[in-house]
Amino acid sequence: MALELADIFRQFGPAYRQKYASRLLPSHRRTMRDIERCRTAALGGQVYRCSVCGEVQYSYHSCRNRHCPKCQQEQAQEWLQLQQELLLPVPYFFLTFTLPAQLRIFASQNQRLFYHAFFQASAQATQQLARDPRFIGAQIGMIGVLHTWTRTLTYHPHVHYLVPAGGWSAEPPHWRKAQHNFFLPVKALSKLFRTHFQHLLSNTPLFAQIPSEVWRLDWVVHCKAVGNGQTALKYLAPYIYRVALSNRRLIHLSDTGRMESSQVTFAYRPSGSKKFKRGTLSAEKFIQRFLQHVLPRGFVKVRYFGFFSPSQRPRLLSLQQTLLSNSPAEKSPSASPSQPASTSSSWLCPKCGQPMSIQYSLPPSIDCRSP
Repeated sequence: MALELADIFRQFGPAYRQKYASRLLPSHRRTMRDIERCRTAALGGQVYRCSVCGEVQYSYHSCRNRHCPKCQQEQAQEWLQLQQELLLPVPYFFLTFTLPAQLRIFASQNQRLFYHAFFQASAQATQQLARDPRFIGAQIGMIGVLHTWTRTLTYHPHVHYLVPAGGWSAEPPHWRKAQHNFFLPVKALSKLFRTHFQHLLSNTPLFAQIPSEVWRLDWVVHCKAVGNGQTALKYLAPYIYRVALSNRRLIHLSDTGRMESSQVTFAYRPSGSKKFKRGTLSAEKFIQRFLQHVLPRGFVKVRYFGFFSPSQRPRLLSLQQTLLSNSPAEKSPSASPSQPASTSSSWLCPKCGQPMSIQYSLPPSIDCRSP
């Protein structure tokens, strides 16, 4: 049987929770608990039986935790389908804002504060620069998602944005196109991003602890063209519900019986390479690295700005109609063919291939509200 994250948590979770009991965040404790119980009798489920050959199968409920590698692929596809109605028939750009290394220790210890400031500073800087008539000179729209890890699970907070190549100008009402293969000057954008971030943190007690040289560094911002709306969404979708490590990347667990000396081996692909390498960490270090990417409870990791914000949806609809009427060769985003959804909810028998029927439901074997 293939190794899963849940196996590692079940084996070493109790020892980890005991060792770090005084420092373990509630969100980390809950995530470990949910992943350990996901699709097990602990959460209850249904019993299916094949009327042809008599085969019996158990289907246990999912935990639905957003950090669980078993639960996120389906949600990513649902999100992708829902975003079709937001698309504009124009080219798109992909923006990435990265938090300097000197601030990461502060961010890891003050996640909610830093992540909110990260979104606000990057979105405000981009919108401010886009309003400059030298560049776009109009209101833009942004869809952003927070991402906190590298391929080796190290802590590396950054925000990705999908942005249409242009903006809406109200006087007179018209769409202003961005220049070909150019959206905004990233050097100016990085400086503005740094300025907004500094201003947001200056109003907090934490500001005095941050080294002053941070505000003199060159902050990193990347921008690249990613094609039309359909291509752009597919580019962003994996970041929406991807977890820090998928089960398919786990290779081996060398279990010595002790968390500190047992080793977890996983696959990762270095940036810019098509070949996978192997990384090995102690079970304790592996759990630590995974948990540092668990977001604060209730934190919204996907955010919408400008004419993509929920309050601007009527304007977005009007903008879509205007752009489509001015571009008759463009097809409506919603008109593109999609994969037909399966209309069958049947579970097929693994032995004879015939539909199985539910016999009865299984209640949770434990109180799912317990920590």
